[in-house]
Amino acid sequence: MQTSQEGLKREVGVWGLSANIVNIMIGAGIFVLPAIIAETMGAAGVLAYLFCGLLIGLIMLCFAEAGSKVTHSGGGYAYVETAFGPFPGYLVAIFLLMGGIFSDAAVSNALIEILGLAFPVFKNPTVRILTLFLIFSGLAMLNVIGVKQGIGLVKINTVAKLIPLLLLAFFGWKDVEWLNFSWETAPTIENLGEASLILFFAFQGGDSGLVIGGEIKDPQKTIPRAIFIGISVVLVLYIMLQLVSQGILGADLPNFKEAPLAEVAKIIFGPIGFTLLMVGAGISMFGMLSGEILNVPRLLFRVSRDGVIPFRRLAAIHHRFKTPYLAILIYAGLGFTFAVIGGFRTLAAIGAASMLLQYFLVSLSVLKLRKMKDLENGGFKIPFGPTVPILSAGIIVFFLSNLSTLEKQAMIVGIVVLTVVYFSGKLYKKLVKNKV
Repeated sequence: MQTSQEGLKREVGVWGLSANIVNIMIGAGIFVLPAIIAETMGAAGVLAYLFCGLLIGLIMLCFAEAGSKVTHSGGGYAYVETAFGPFPGYLVAIFLLMGGIFSDAAVSNALIEILGLAFPVFKNPTVRILTLFLIFSGLAMLNVIGVKQGIGLVKINTVAKLIPLLLLAFFGWKDVEWLNFSWETAPTIENLGEASLILFFAFQGGDSGLVIGGEIKDPQKTIPRAIFIGISVVLVLYIMLQLVSQGILGADLPNFKEAPLAEVAKIIFGPIGFTLLMVGAGISMFGMLSGEILNVPRLLFRVSRDGVIPFRRLAAIHHRFKTPYLAILIYAGLGFTFAVIGGFRTLAAIGAASMLLQYFLVSLSVLKLRKMKDLENGGFKIPFGPTVPILSAGIIVFFLSNLSTLEKQAMIVGIVVLTVVYFSGKLYKKLVKNKV
């Protein structure tokens, strides 16, 4: 078994990494997305998917090239830190860690709420806390045992979450009214921009699957292939679901903002359709959590190893399982703690917005990495020179300009606070060193 320079086992192949990317990208949002897009774009919603699919494709090309050159754990953090140094890498790492913890807290609570709809016992505060503990501790222990076991569960969850969605997309065409696809008016550029911003966050997350870079087999070939497969699967599925929803519900689609796919499933399959989609939503949330607890602790492991955070013990690798076991346990413990406290949906949204900073820096890092002679140069390279990385960075600037005022302010405040913490820590270390 091939082992990385970090001491981790390289056991994740193309299909495992593809499933990891798809699992993270297809979250609970898809179950409400068709109504939101229809409200903005009407019957022309599919145009927004095609446009945003092109944009996210350009960005993920940058991740593909960077990931084929920087082959250790860390994902976007590793690419940015290698290209631009410790401080930009630190900003990306902390935003990614915070975003992961807050989103896990929000998703796990949403999962408990779905369980509570079917089984009221889960609404009991004690049962809720016990269930959260079992979820986080169970996923943590599985991933401590091995990345092979962790990615195995991700594969199972990916198939399980895709089945109800694929059934809906396949059997839905028998109930489609083709007149529902006619445009009353053409969408404006403003409509397209608004819908694309929403969809951008729906497509977000594939990059998290690359954090396990130190455990990917033949990363120079595996990462580009898995990104292509993952993005293609998600784009085609999203388009199919939007078309089926629009074709069946027509102008009424925006009226079902809480559960448009469940309403579509009820028409296609009868009362059992609603249950099928609710189960699918629960599986999707659990799948997302399993992916997060597989991926994000590897980032915590890497930043500890690099000294970005002052907890070197978190870089420890289990002597038998060859996994970053302390980072996994600590990350799962933080996720559980914030999930119990609750009320972090707003912070999760702000964390998602801060992901744009990572995408911007990764896009630019491609240009810098190409000039670094000590890196692997036999990997994937985007054609057309600097065109794609520059376009990708421009796309991120466009999305940044369309964030809400609250999200912009929160991101700026976050950057300022993290900058003060970073340079205060460096100053403290310097003073201590001089005293010694």
